[in-house]
Amino acid sequence: MRFIRLIAIIALFTPQFVSAQEKWNLKTIVEYTMANNIGVKQSEVQAKITALTYKQSKLSLYPNANFSGNTSINNGNNQDPVTFSRINETYLTAGMQLQTSVDIFNFYSKRNIIAANEWELKAAIASVGKIKNDIALSAANAYLQILLAKEQEKITLVQLAQTTEQLNITRKQVNAGALPELNAVQLEAQLAQDSVNYISAKGGVTQSILSLKASMNIDAAAPFEVETPPVESIPVDAIADLQPDNVFQLALTNQPQQLVNDYRLKAADKNKAAAKAAMYPSFSAFGGLSSNYLAFGKKALYDRVITTYSPSGLRADAGGGVFYDVQTPVFTQGNQIGFLRPNSFNSQLVDNFRQNIGINISVPIFNGGSLRTQYERSKLNIDNLELQKLQDDQKLKQDIYQAYNAALIALEKYNASQKSVIASEKTYLFSGKRFNVGMLSTFELITAQNNLLRSKLEYTINRFDYVFKMKVLEFYKGMGLRM
Repeated sequence: MRFIRLIAIIALFTPQFVSAQEKWNLKTIVEYTMANNIGVKQSEVQAKITALTYKQSKLSLYPNANFSGNTSINNGNNQDPVTFSRINETYLTAGMQLQTSVDIFNFYSKRNIIAANEWELKAAIASVGKIKNDIALSAANAYLQILLAKEQEKITLVQLAQTTEQLNITRKQVNAGALPELNAVQLEAQLAQDSVNYISAKGGVTQSILSLKASMNIDAAAPFEVETPPVESIPVDAIADLQPDNVFQLALTNQPQQLVNDYRLKAADKNKAAAKAAMYPSFSAFGGLSSNYLAFGKKALYDRVITTYSPSGLRADAGGGVFYDVQTPVFTQGNQIGFLRPNSFNSQLVDNFRQNIGINISVPIFNGGSLRTQYERSKLNIDNLELQKLQDDQKLKQDIYQAYNAALIALEKYNASQKSVIASEKTYLFSGKRFNVGMLSTFELITAQNNLLRSKLEYTINRFDYVFKMKVLEFYKGMGLRM
């Protein structure tokens, strides 16, 4: 008995302690979830990657330029860079060049690729919206589940208090000899069951909060309290304003998944045009600037002296059938006449400066059918995306009609359970009066009380279920989440 009363006291005073904490409402819950949910963050990263692809494709229209430089030390048996004879000497070389090229005409292949990447970027952004919508709807459902659990907790607490009061009255009557001990024992058993129901309902609140925390990516141990507005204050449109066909027509224009499908179809069409353009010739221009430098130790220069002549193996026709052997001079090294030194770095760069410019044409003739295959694949991709769009539209329509039907059923159950609560309250009221005058057994009173509890719980569940079903329809209509 003391344990049960302690539970009731704690439950009555708990709201006073948590009221000092900052409470979450649906708006803050949805905003935080969309900003911190891991799935949303992953989709945003993917959208940024797509944006980089689009940006890079636009930059591909500009000329490219590359600068390169090199230097090397040559040692061992090499060709003399001055006399071109074979030497065994060490020397240093350096060179640098600037190359550039630009597309002149490629049958709009790049422009179509840019347009395709732009539509892909829009599709990626719409995909982020799709995930955010799903997360928002899930967060709203989790929030409503918390409100439902709290309502169930309140109902079971009231039931616990009523049974406690009834037991106190009965115990006094038993002690006075007006009622048998069995009446008190039966109420004590009912009180124990009511305490179990309350503890379960209180645990349901905690479980619902933990589920919402997981969706929001919040530490399970962090303090968390939600605002609990009365369910009747939650705005809900009339069911007549949410006819499924009208909602479907609006959903086709505002649901992110439908936008994703439209954007991807447009991107696929541009990719097809780019694949077709890749099969035609392309023209580009190129140009370059380069120079080089050579460094070596000073070399002695010697005079070249002709010492003799030797046959070259060639004959000169003097006419009239007369031929003369062509002799080639044989040189020997004479006296030293000076030294050979490399010019300065700057002067060599100027002397060796070279330029080149040209036009390039590329004509695809045969490449294993890869370009034709890519073009055919792009057409099939469009067919596949059109089928995907049709399937998603059909699923959207089916979901909306199912949501509308579920809302109708929820409304009927809500109205029926409301009448059940009214009837159960009257029954319990009359049962209590009859019990107090000894015209009703304890078992019958407990039965009436349990029926009232069950009808209240069903009423609460049906009421929140109806609100959520209507929120789903409003969400498809493009009205967002209003609480």
